[in-house]
Amino acid sequence: MGELTEKIKGNVNEAIGNAKQQSGNPETRAEGREQEAKGEAQQFKGKVEGALGNDI
Repeated sequence: MGELTEKIKGNVNEAIGNAKQQSGNPETRAEGREQEAKGEAQQFKGKVEGALGNDI
C-alpha cells in the first residue's frame, strides 16, 4: 500500500511544482523546482517499495 501512496504523493508534488514554475516570481519558481524534485524522489521511493515490498 505504501508504494501506491508514495507514487500518488509524488505525482501531486510534481504537478504542483510544475505549476509553480510557470509563475513570474523567481522565488515561486525555485519553490516549484524543489517541490518537483521532492515529487520525483517520492515516485522513486514508491518504485523501490514496490520492488522490495513494504519491508523497507
